[in-house]
Amino acid sequence: MPNTSAAKKYLRQSAKRRLLNRSQRSALRTALKKARAAAQGDDAAVAQDAVRIATKRLDQAASKNIIHKNAASRTKSRLSKLVKSKFEAK
Repeated sequence: MPNTSAAKKYLRQSAKRRLLNRSQRSALRTALKKARAAAQGDDAAVAQDAVRIATKRLDQAASKNIIHKNAASRTKSRLSKLVKSKFEAK
């Protein structure tokens, strides 16, 4: 447990930050799951919309250092590649 008042404040701040980061990470993961599921479906418009939303969430998470910017870029690339390979071949 913290001893100084500054350490107590830092503990409160980090607990608050942890909850915000967890909710944003959860929303990101949900968006990614929806995008991957839409890419497996048959509707190209739904898949592209889901990827657009997931891309936005990835950019937001990277800007807030929830995930690394290169990890966000890599995931966006893989998602777009998945959708393009599925729907542009037809």
